[in-house]
Amino acid sequence: MSQQRETPPADIPAGGRAKGARPAWALALFAILALAGVAGLTTLGVWQLERRVWKLDLIDRVDARIHAAPVPAPGPDGWPGISAAGEEYRRVTASGRFLNDRETLVQAVSDLGGGFWVLTPLVTDRGFTVLVNRGFVPPDRRDPASRAGGLPAGEVTVTGLLRMTEPRGGFLRSNDPAADRWYSRDVAAIAAARGLDRPAPYFIDADRTPNPGGWPAGGLTVVSFPNSHLSYALTWFALDLMLIGWIVYVVRTEWRRRR
Repeated sequence: MSQQRETPPADIPAGGRAKGARPAWALALFAILALAGVAGLTTLGVWQLERRVWKLDLIDRVDARIHAAPVPAPGPDGWPGISAAGEEYRRVTASGRFLNDRETLVQAVSDLGGGFWVLTPLVTDRGFTVLVNRGFVPPDRRDPASRAGGLPAGEVTVTGLLRMTEPRGGFLRSNDPAADRWYSRDVAAIAAARGLDRPAPYFIDADRTPNPGGWPAGGLTVVSFPNSHLSYALTWFALDLMLIGWIVYVVRTEWRRRR
């Protein structure tokens, strides 16, 4: 009695793998890369949500500082603990006299156009010196003689926002103290160039209190924190879902080929 050998379907070769099916090593590599991609995209999405929570908390804290009653500007005893997270944009006040002959012009772009910030040292009645950003002047007012009325000689009181130093330059250019060209409000560099004694490690952005003659124009501090973290998170999660959909498609296709 003769025996008949079962012949595999035409699309299954002698090795037993369906025609067009991927080898095991390729499937293993695909699985590793796919899982890594899903994990990476999920992590990025969650990270952006965490950043959003942090940013919203920062905005709330800064908003509270801006609208709070002013407090005395920190003196030397408080300088070691000053940080951007804890102090920046806090409303402060300081009294003393300006060293108008040592003002520094820092290139600026404001709501009034292009020009300069006027940073003037204030020798406080508490024995230390702090740089005060008195406000903005256009190019035709950069010469102090053109705004002589706005150069107080006696005792003054300044109210404004505490700001942290900007040591890295600005406008894609580094500060050049030797040439007296300034592109950022680098407190340490400006203090050294002007020979200031015991300068505070921060500066004060003066408020909108008018200066005689109208210049400098204060109160132009821009307090804005971009908060696009939710849209970034949704983008990462959308890519994650697309990758998962592609993985499901590949798995189903491979399963059908192997049936």
